[in-house]
Amino acid sequence: MTTTPDHADGATADPDVASLIARVEAEERELVFTRFDNDDAWRLGCRLVETARQRALGVTVDIRRGPQQLFHAALPGTTPDNDSWIDRKVRVVERFGASSYLVGLRARHQGITFAAQHDLPLQEYAAHGGCFPVRVRDVGMVGTVTVSGLPQADDHALVVEVVREFLG
Repeated sequence: MTTTPDHADGATADPDVASLIARVEAEERELVFTRFDNDDAWRLGCRLVETARQRALGVTVDIRRGPQQLFHAALPGTTPDNDSWIDRKVRVVERFGASSYLVGLRARHQGITFAAQHDLPLQEYAAHGGCFPVRVRDVGMVGTVTVSGLPQADDHALVVEVVREFLG
């Protein structure tokens, strides 16, 4: 059974949004690399793919350092549309310096859509879960790790789980 990659951008009333925001902010503070090079990207990407295969998840995985794509894998069940979602999520993280899930949650918490809040084209930006900033301690954000193919909270959770395991 194929799951939809992501859902339409819309603000919804959710009493747990504030606690979700706090959790994602804590994840971003916790999950900081001491270094991040091409080999790290390869190992992290392979772990994401291995985890997805073990769970029979149809996802696309993408890892970038700056504008350079260091890792990309599309598992069975994905389509070129997943690549489009990845590009749109990456633009959000690069522009706002926070995970795509967090940016979308913050808009929802204010009771508006990301599109209304920032007046950015939805064909280019997607504030949906799945793209996480790669931060290096004492350096800052150097790249992104992205998953697309599951509902947005699940995309985000998969990235966080594997990054946490990778960082030990």
